[in-house]
Amino acid sequence: MNLLIVDTETTGLTPADARCIEVGGILFSVDERAVLGQCSFLLPTEENPVAHINGIRAELTRCPQAARAGMEYFYAMAKQADYVVAHNAEFDRQWFGHGSLAALSQPWICTMEDVEWPRISRSRPSVMHLALAYGVPVWAAHRALTDCIYLAQVMEREPDLELLLTTALEPKRLYMAMVSYDDRQKAKDAGFRWDGEQRRWLRKMRDAQVRELAFGVREVAA
Repeated sequence: MNLLIVDTETTGLTPADARCIEVGGILFSVDERAVLGQCSFLLPTEENPVAHINGIRAELTRCPQAARAGMEYFYAMAKQADYVVAHNAEFDRQWFGHGSLAALSQPWICTMEDVEWPRISRSRPSVMHLALAYGVPVWAAHRALTDCIYLAQVMEREPDLELLLTTALEPKRLYMAMVSYDDRQKAKDAGFRWDGEQRRWLRKMRDAQVRELAFGVREVAA
């Protein structure tokens, strides 16, 4: 099994009002626990209001570079992948199929939401917390290829990776936590996210995850 590990850096939160300015990718062999190929490239932008977060100055994206060749290699790696993997896949997936980035047709696996990493107990861990839990040195953040490398090195160290990925692909349904205001921390600790508009705690879960909860839930429409 081959995975395309993906990370993006952007000028905002959605393609409606922002642009993707960097893509990183690693083709990873699960069977060999090894990196088969990797690349990253910048996409030009006139401004980047979040440069203080991702460290990518707008003028840097406009420097001469091999962006076209990088993109071609990225999609060549994609053709060899069975699944696309990202940490917070919901965010990264939305940039493909917009602008100059073609869509990725493979199923996506989220290493933050879908995979239950045995060495970490917290729900929805950051990529840095996940890396540190697996003894991966953390030297930088917020560049696309760096975060891909962290994930690849975590996967190299996980002996039950095949089982974790198989479990991650099991279907999920959306549930609302049936907790009182005083018990809201229980929902948060269990990985539920607060929906401020409808004032409820929500999380997509597999059947086995529902059975493990210490409080009641109700299935809701996605």
